[in-house]
Amino acid sequence: MIKNNTSSLEQSRQILKTVFGYDAFRGQQADVISAICDGKDALVLMPTGGGKSLCYQIPSMLRAGVGIIVSPLIALMRDQVRALEDLGVQAAYLNSTLSATEQQSVMNWVKSGELDLLYIAPERLLQAATLSQLQLCNVALIAIDEAHCVSSWGHDFRQDYLDLYRLKEAFPNTPRLALTATADPRTQADISQRLALTQPEFFLDGFDRPNIYYMVQAKSDARKQLLAFLLEHKGDAGIVYCLSRKSVEATAEFLHLQGYKALPYHAGMNTHLRNQHQEQFLREEAVIMVATIAFGMGIDKPDVRFVAHLDLPKSIEAYYQETGRAGRDGQPADAWMVYGLQDVVRLSKMVAESNADESHKVIERSKLDALLGWCEVTTCRRRQLLRLFGEHMENDCGNCDTCLKPPITWDSTEAAQKALSCVYRTGQRFGAGHVIDVLRGQTRDKVLQFNHDKLTTFGIGKEFSDIAWRSIFRQLVVRGFLYADHSRYGALRLTPASRELLRGELQLFLREETSKPKARKARVTYTLELEEETLMDALKSLRKDIATQNSIPPYVVFHDATLLEMVKVRPTSAQEMLQITGVGQSKLQKYGEAFLQTLATN
Repeated sequence: MIKNNTSSLEQSRQILKTVFGYDAFRGQQADVISAICDGKDALVLMPTGGGKSLCYQIPSMLRAGVGIIVSPLIALMRDQVRALEDLGVQAAYLNSTLSATEQQSVMNWVKSGELDLLYIAPERLLQAATLSQLQLCNVALIAIDEAHCVSSWGHDFRQDYLDLYRLKEAFPNTPRLALTATADPRTQADISQRLALTQPEFFLDGFDRPNIYYMVQAKSDARKQLLAFLLEHKGDAGIVYCLSRKSVEATAEFLHLQGYKALPYHAGMNTHLRNQHQEQFLREEAVIMVATIAFGMGIDKPDVRFVAHLDLPKSIEAYYQETGRAGRDGQPADAWMVYGLQDVVRLSKMVAESNADESHKVIERSKLDALLGWCEVTTCRRRQLLRLFGEHMENDCGNCDTCLKPPITWDSTEAAQKALSCVYRTGQRFGAGHVIDVLRGQTRDKVLQFNHDKLTTFGIGKEFSDIAWRSIFRQLVVRGFLYADHSRYGALRLTPASRELLRGELQLFLREETSKPKARKARVTYTLELEEETLMDALKSLRKDIATQNSIPPYVVFHDATLLEMVKVRPTSAQEMLQITGVGQSKLQKYGEAFLQTLATN
């Protein structure tokens, strides 16, 4: 049932312009909205920054009753609601941060029928008391955000999502939509089944994020490499991901000493401090968040200019989800990563020692293998990334490291045979470091202790440096000729595939390692004349003052792209201001006069 007699498509376009300030829908947004308004279930897969939120916000405003938005992160609900309130939308959240009186007030608002959207965590929604109260209300739709959390095959599985299938029984006539940015075909099917969606319409809007530049480097000195990368990002906001809490703390302290505004974030921190750091990241400029994977889901800060990985993620899905937090505003952003053989050993061990059943471990190992293969790819990195998600790209992207400087390959058959022979001669009991010492003829204590200086492979690899040998061993593991045995502390062992190579029955070409950074094309950012830069700075200053006064992040007032359009167009009236992308009626009423005055006086 629509709240008035105007067609849903016509009214949705009206809301898009007058409330959100946009002239046209993107991708499949309009189709999703039409399906939900027709009462159908849907599974929506859109890339981060693709506008998933509009797919449930607008139908919640169109259909009679309240839209229930299931969100896994209590810490972010307030900002999501504040952003909607700033647009004049009736929104609220219900979680444990509210007092009993405040929670009852929210429920009364729901019962009144005046609320458009209610954000709620899955565990709160499924409480008997909450469900019974909501069943007495008119529910317009149920949107399950970050829906990949329901899938045990997904990279971010959450136990409290498993019981969300009960919503079908509790609200049998209410359309439900599941939304995510990351789900391979297996996970998509799992989401639909576990949430018990009824003949859902599938809306897959593609995975490509063309504004993100992908770059992967072999890990040598990770901190030194990170500093070199950050030289391109002075004054930018970004995220640095590390695998362990200890590494997060150490890296944040290191960057702080180098003059960066870097903050740690991980699940082991005091909740108050963790939330405080998140607030700083959202509200201040040029903050670098150093974090484990505990950080990032639901973050809608549009101007994150880079995501860096100092350790290998667990899967290609996890990598895509994490890097997708960069460049949500469509401006150029970087996804940079360093990785080494030790990362492979560590993650393989984590999979092997997990409590998952064997079938699940097989899937996790295959996902790790897919990520490793992507790291070592010698063709367009974006085409390979999209292929792993089942999407075909006709041409090379021209915006990744392998496109801009294709890797040089070399005939490494003989070197690989030496490496495999040395692994065998040393008993398949040691990690790469020791085997490399033997190959290079290093008379270290451990080499002498095991009499490995007497082996026929001792010193046969002096022509290669330690770094070159580490590259060879890393690629041999990725190619499946060796594997790291977690039960023997990462000892390298031969696989059946190594026999063919040792016998000289195949020729092997590997990437040539280089410490030089990849050349990249110039950033396609906006260019401003000196006078325009002065005006842009003035608009940003005004935006910051307004945000501070209202206790909201600056981007909630206006995105950078909106300010830039103001600088270029120079609106002089309220009517002209409404033509600027991102300016709707509510924001015009709240901020229009102040921005028009700044535009007139600069």
